[in-house]
Order: sequence, then structure tokens, then C-alpha cells
Amino acid sequence: MKQKRLPLILTVCGILLSGCSSTAVQPASTASASAASISVKQEYEALNGQANASGKEHRTVNIPEDNPFVRISPEEIVQKAEAKESFYVVYSDPLCPWCRSVIEQACRSADENHVDTIYMVDIWDEEGNEIFRDKYQLKDGRMEKVSDGTEAYQNTLQLFDNVLSDYTLTDDNGTKYNVGEKRIFAPNFISVKEGKATALTEGISDLQKDARETLTDEILADEAKQFDAFFTAQPKSK
Repeated sequence: MKQKRLPLILTVCGILLSGCSSTAVQPASTASASAASISVKQEYEALNGQANASGKEHRTVNIPEDNPFVRISPEEIVQKAEAKESFYVVYSDPLCPWCRSVIEQACRSADENHVDTIYMVDIWDEEGNEIFRDKYQLKDGRMEKVSDGTEAYQNTLQLFDNVLSDYTLTDDNGTKYNVGEKRIFAPNFISVKEGKATALTEGISDLQKDARETLTDEILADEAKQFDAFFTAQPKSK
């Protein structure tokens, strides 16, 4: 889990840390699923070449109109898991540079593995503020919770606990702090079989050291390997 990739936001009192952190699924209707997919495409591509709040340019991505992503609320994901449904979900955000590094390969691998639906949950608002997860800060060498995540987030941590990693943070001096809970990072692709999480991948290659570096053939091949293993980790439902 590449926690070192989480952006650090300096504050007066310390360091505020926030992370970028075919199945049985049947969309409500073909038309609504198609509209949601186009929405994901438009959201990601709208940032192509634009600068973020720190002046860094967003990676240009090209997402096919016939992509597997269907936007959904975190509350609906909890409901699907509690109803023992089988599905794929990704927690991500168009502003997340690591998400933009893998989304094109995720589309290709999903198509090659006949996965036509991946539910997508955003973790930030349009300005990069947390709208889902807990927020913590380091103050005087101590970890403090700034605000609680949503009820859906707490339920998600419980439902998918078996595939999530412990949440640890590292300050500028290299000191690690254990938050004491699991974490949804971005991107986190999770496979759910009959309500139980069976696999998780970020899809990020260890060969990629910076979120905005050029994706070489080797990096893309490594991404494909990870997604192929992820999509074949559970039997496809008929």
C-alpha cells in the first residue's frame, strides 16, 4: 500500500493529512448505466492538461465512451454488500494523480476480462476536500482526528476490513504513526462476492515512482498484470 503518495497539507497547528486512501452486477437500466459512464469520462477528461491547486498539471487521459464505470454513492455500496450482492467497486477521484495513472488500463483490462460494470465512488469534492473518509492531523508528534468520515465510511471499513490495510502515516522526519484503523485509499479497486470483499488492488506499478511520470511500456504491462489477476480472482457470475 503506497501511503507515501498521500498529499501533505501544511496547517498552522501541524500537518493535515488526506489521501488521494461481467459480474453479477446489473445496472438499473442500460440507459442510466450509459449516462453514468459518460459522466465519469467527462469528469476525468475535463481535467486534461489543467493545473491543480498546487500548479501541477493533471495527466491527460482518454476514456472510451463504452467504459465500465458507473457512479454510485458510498451508501449504495454498503446496501449492495449488506444485500449479499457481487460486484466490483473503485474508490477514486478525478483529482487523484494515481487514479489518473491507472484508469485507462483499468478500462482495457475490464474489457478483456468481460467485466462490464465497476461502480465508482468519489472520495473528494471538486476542490479536493474530503467528503467520505476520516481526517487526521499530526500535532506535536501526536495523531489527532480532525473530523469523522461519513456513516457509510465507517460501515465500509467494517464490511471490507479483510482486504484493507492498516492506516499509517509518515511525517517529514520519517517517523511512522499508526492511526489505529483501516483505510480506503485512492485508487482502491475492490472485488465483492456475495457481500464479502475477496480482493483489492491499486493497479499501480512499483516501477512508477511519481504520479505524473510517463507511463512506459513496462509500467503499463505491470498495471495490466495486476488488473488481470484482480479481475480473475473470483468466478464470473452467469
